[in-house]
Amino acid sequence: MVGAMNPVATTSSTPSDVGHDYDYDFVVLGGGSGGYAAARTAHEYGLRTAVIDGAETLGGLCILRGCMPSKTLIESANRARTIRRAAEFGLRAENYRFLGNEIIARKRALIADFAGYRQEQLQDERFDLIRGMAKFEDSHTVRVFPREGGGERTISFASACVATGSVIHTIELPGLSECDYWTSDDVLESETIPDSIIVLGGGAIALEMACYYEGLGSSVTVIQRSEQVLSGSDRDVAKALEEAMESRPNLTLHTGTQLERVERIESGPEGAATVHFQHRGSSRSVSADRILLALGRRPAIDGLHLEAAGIALDERGRRIRVDSRMATSQPHIYAAGDVCSPIEVVHIAIQQGEIAAHEAARKMDRIFAPEKTMDYRLQLFGVFTDPQVATVGMGEEEAKASGREVVAASYPFDDHGKSMVMGETHGFVKLIADAKTKELIGGAVVGPEAAEIIHEIVTAIYFRCTAQQFLEIPHYHPTLSEIWTYPAEELLEL
Repeated sequence: MVGAMNPVATTSSTPSDVGHDYDYDFVVLGGGSGGYAAARTAHEYGLRTAVIDGAETLGGLCILRGCMPSKTLIESANRARTIRRAAEFGLRAENYRFLGNEIIARKRALIADFAGYRQEQLQDERFDLIRGMAKFEDSHTVRVFPREGGGERTISFASACVATGSVIHTIELPGLSECDYWTSDDVLESETIPDSIIVLGGGAIALEMACYYEGLGSSVTVIQRSEQVLSGSDRDVAKALEEAMESRPNLTLHTGTQLERVERIESGPEGAATVHFQHRGSSRSVSADRILLALGRRPAIDGLHLEAAGIALDERGRRIRVDSRMATSQPHIYAAGDVCSPIEVVHIAIQQGEIAAHEAARKMDRIFAPEKTMDYRLQLFGVFTDPQVATVGMGEEEAKASGREVVAASYPFDDHGKSMVMGETHGFVKLIADAKTKELIGGAVVGPEAAEIIHEIVTAIYFRCTAQQFLEIPHYHPTLSEIWTYPAEELLEL
């Protein structure tokens, strides 16, 4: 994101397209992280703003059904895994057991607190909150259908931002609809921990949920269509995670598969089923007490009538097409978050929402400031598996495919003092640099606290640090973070 000057608000109170009497200067569809960021920023710039949200509970995906509840469950599983490994550290933990109802109760208490704070923010009267579902009638009008009944209302706007988030992606698979399969939403509410579970998918959500159940002792089978988990990541990153997961006695991983059908097991517990699939040319089948469908999410744009507003989708027809300023094909309508983003993470959605509101205010002559654009150079991404995975910047394979000449160096955790002391020796760290200048352009880590220690490399890449400059930064011993110095030293020799 660029913009060297602080915006200065003007005293104007009318949109730049004078002659129109709109209900609002800026209307946001969706009150999640991206939508709230857009509304908050628009209010700060003096725009008459409304947020339209028809969800049953206010708060947004991250707080209610995404980042926060899933990480709360994963934390319980991590603690359980630590207890199971007590003997490695000369400890004895006897009579260990878990209580699914208490795990979920803790999650609900935390999420109620997080959601309550967001609800207060949405309802503090800085902008109007309209509880209902909206659809476009034209490029300056939406029709709202109230949640609590009552008459529909039509709202006009000078500018708008679509930030309605995403919904769970499902597939057509013979027999699947007849089985009582779970999605991640069900996992977040289930007090029952199945003895065995099949996870369909190999992305972040699928693998995090697989590690949750593995941590609590369930027998887990992961079935992934692609030849590796976390498709799109460097092969060595995916391989390191695969090897760590496959080292678990109660976790089996199948990659390079093609799903064929699902059969319900009538004599088994509710939800029990058999999944039939092709695995590298041979027919396979796996049975479990539950199936978890975790094939990712898709933009929540159905029913918005985007075509009525002239809002175009991308070439695949999946997401709203936006430019670097978050403007859609209608220059006064913006989008933020999962409906348009190439990276479906919260901090990106927030940044997109802020830029959308900034650009709307700038175009209306409410602020005098340079334009702001999205910069996806950092591409920060984290997966809270065990071990964790985190990446930033360009991957090695991505950089080479773009024609860029790069060098890369890595160092394993099983030869690093602090991780050996911790008993967390799976994985490695990797740095990618420009071959000539040795500027750091990418980093990856599979290992303990990956999502935390990646931020040192985020900072280095943000400031376009070279390997030599990075090595001038002191690193305390013994820490996990000092492992980054080893690949940095190697880069200087390549």
